[in-house]
Amino acid sequence: MIRTALASTVLCLTTQASFAAEPPSRTECIAPAKPGGGFDLTCKLLQISLQQTGLVDSPMRVTYMPGGVGAVAYNAIIAQRPAEFGTLVAFSGGSLLNLSQGKFGRYSVDDVKWLAAVGTDYGMIAVRADSPYQTLNELMAAMKKDANSVVVGAGASIGSQDWMKTALLAREAGIDPRKMRYVAFEGGGEAVTALLGNHIQVVSGDMSEMVPHLEGGKMRVLAVMSDKRLPEPLQAVPTAKEQGFDIEWPIIRGFYLGPKVSDAEYQWWETAFKKMTASDEFKHQRDLRGLFEFNLTGNALDSYVKQQVADYREKAKSFGLAK
Repeated sequence: MIRTALASTVLCLTTQASFAAEPPSRTECIAPAKPGGGFDLTCKLLQISLQQTGLVDSPMRVTYMPGGVGAVAYNAIIAQRPAEFGTLVAFSGGSLLNLSQGKFGRYSVDDVKWLAAVGTDYGMIAVRADSPYQTLNELMAAMKKDANSVVVGAGASIGSQDWMKTALLAREAGIDPRKMRYVAFEGGGEAVTALLGNHIQVVSGDMSEMVPHLEGGKMRVLAVMSDKRLPEPLQAVPTAKEQGFDIEWPIIRGFYLGPKVSDAEYQWWETAFKKMTASDEFKHQRDLRGLFEFNLTGNALDSYVKQQVADYREKAKSFGLAK
């Protein structure tokens, strides 16, 4: 019995040594764009929730690393900072779409450690509050009549998810997506600024990015790309589906770690995310940002991400954007 107890104790201690880690001494969330867009929102959600739930002692630092809708940050974390325990990078469905098209250079979906998803967003199409376009059908009719009459802007280049959402709508309306007037910005925040400044007529982006502007009465969302209408305060926004466009575009939001972060350190973060996302504090902060529940960690997230990349590659192929 003594030998059995000792063996159990040794096994327990060995397991703890293999999988336990102290909290990181400093934490940082990299938003792979300029301030004001979806990556910024994702990092701020984590920053506030970690602090409110007491999972870290010092406030998490949020830094910005724009470039290629995540490509610069992806390359930097793999090549220059692969083992930084405290450094997380925000990603979205747009990041996965770009990965599917090989836009992150020589690195693939297998080159980082996918850590946690903390919510889902939905694509949307918006105009200024004083725009003549009251419905999605009116906008698409104007584009079909004269594609050059409408300038669409978004926070990424041709082939990105923001372009893809508009291209799918255009194709359903009988418009050649290659004839769209499309302006690429570095992040959703810049695209919204351009719309409010009347430099573009339409913005293709994410619903969560629009919440503050809708509350201010400056913009009108013509369609949200969800399977059904979203709950209040967004209940009044019609879906693309109910306006005759059979298009859905959910947008996962989450985080990954560098490839050389240890298993014990990874497990510390996985446990922290499970505790955080179960808390009322986190749920409140998520709701404030217009995100909807979608919690995945560890192997489940890794499998989901790789399946999404494969699915996005097929969509990109249909536009001649991937092999």
